[in-house]
Amino acid sequence: MATTTATAPRPLTNSYTAGKLPGWAPWTMLVVSWLVIGAVFAMLAASGATKGFNIVGAIFFGTVLFDIAIYVTSLLIEGSRKAIDRLVTSLVATAFIIALLPLISLGWTVVTQGLARFDIAFFSESMRNVIGDGGGALHAIVGTLEITLMAAVISVPIGLLTSIYLVEYGRGMLARGITFFVDVMTGIPSIVAGLFAYALFALFFGPGIRNGFMGAVALSVLMIPVVVRSSEEILRIVPNELREASLALGVPKWLTVLKVVLPTSIAGLVTGVMLAIARVIGETAPLLIVAGFTTSMNYDLFNDRMMALPVFVYTQYTQAAGLHAQASIDRAWTGALALIIIVMLLNLIGRIIAKAFAPKYGR
Repeated sequence: MATTTATAPRPLTNSYTAGKLPGWAPWTMLVVSWLVIGAVFAMLAASGATKGFNIVGAIFFGTVLFDIAIYVTSLLIEGSRKAIDRLVTSLVATAFIIALLPLISLGWTVVTQGLARFDIAFFSESMRNVIGDGGGALHAIVGTLEITLMAAVISVPIGLLTSIYLVEYGRGMLARGITFFVDVMTGIPSIVAGLFAYALFALFFGPGIRNGFMGAVALSVLMIPVVVRSSEEILRIVPNELREASLALGVPKWLTVLKVVLPTSIAGLVTGVMLAIARVIGETAPLLIVAGFTTSMNYDLFNDRMMALPVFVYTQYTQAAGLHAQASIDRAWTGALALIIIVMLLNLIGRIIAKAFAPKYGR
């Protein structure tokens, strides 16, 4: 008759008594450190000791508190060797967070200041006949979208075809010359691009002309080298084996580029175009020269002056004086917030397009 031997149940072990912190402990300690220091700064702001809540100080000192807390906790539970390892890791994370502090400060300031006029009127009205409170930036938003879209229509085909030539066909002096001038154009100041567009159109239409299309041409001068350099790097990443396989089947070179190389790199190309758009959409100097500024709606790129959001922010802030100074400053901050939101939406749309048209690989 078979006999069975009962095995004793394993004793339950606690991760603390086992000499190891659980995986969620560092993250929890970081969040708690931020909350503790944030509460301190909130009390200082409420008592009037500081002017408003300082989010940068709260995150910085909260991260420093986390470094101390993770080291002490690990030293007590895990020993000195693991504690030093966790301390060094937390210091690396602290350096990363410090690098993000300017971005955090910028975002916090724009959001908190821009919410003052983030209303329906701001996005549905222009500044026509508005002197004090009220008004909006609809004319500037429309102008920014139209000018940037036209700049993209001009820049993307030129930049993409140039990068295809440099990667797939370019050899010798001509390719090196194009690369050199593209690098030079990358460092051109934006004001120079505006002066170039103004001088170009002044030759044909006279010195007094200003319109949105001139602004698109000025922005395209800044946008083309960014598109070329980003697209060139993406196209070089495409494996040569894909090209060779297509050519081995007798597919012409141009069709290989069109059907193999471009679909493979579509996600990176769209990202590069979005980076180029983000590079030029906030430019003020060239648009101030060639597109001018107006308080009225203008949907026609080729006729009369056209307002853009960067110029709107600039004019509202510089004209802040007298009894209605705060109203102009509020409109400037909200215009900056709207510009950031537009850039974020364009990047989101670009990622969706890239994901939708990216090649699907099966097993």
